[in-house]
Amino acid sequence: MNFKSVSTFVLSSVLILGFTQCSQQAAAPQQQAPIAVSGLKIAYIDVDSLLANYTFYQDLAEEMTRKEENYRLALTEEANKWQKDVEDHQKKIANGVYSSIERAQSEENRLTKRQQALQEKSDKYTQELLAERDANSQKISETVDNFVKEYNKSHGFNIIISKASLLYADEGLNITAEILDGLNAAYNQPDK
Repeated sequence: MNFKSVSTFVLSSVLILGFTQCSQQAAAPQQQAPIAVSGLKIAYIDVDSLLANYTFYQDLAEEMTRKEENYRLALTEEANKWQKDVEDHQKKIANGVYSSIERAQSEENRLTKRQQALQEKSDKYTQELLAERDANSQKISETVDNFVKEYNKSHGFNIIISKASLLYADEGLNITAEILDGLNAAYNQPDK
């Protein structure tokens, strides 16, 4: 046998052996045995549905929308005034109204400072809104978590999870309506 025949034979053997092992591994995928858990009480909450119908969440969302709109209107009004002043300034330059270049430059500097102040105010409003949104999210989360803990004291679930983390669950495990009713009742109850 010559060298070419031997190398072809070895290469063919290696390839056949590799394909055989790969197909055997692919044919027998490892499966994990399902874990059987008996006596475990499980429920889930559809958080999207809960938030869409939770009065406290809706009130906070409406308050945020009003605040965002007020900020937007205030900024728009200031920006429009600034834009009008810029246009007036440009007309004055074009018509030679300014008594000196220094006076025109002074007005331009004033307008630039107003623009910077307007941008700073916009940034400040944005930061305030983000901070308030975070605080509101924290309030909602704490309120729901605390209510679910209290609710569970009388219902004895081992696990209460969010529907978002489920692929499938029997609708009988859904306690969203009970949680929502309790949260809204607690929120609408006058302070004692």
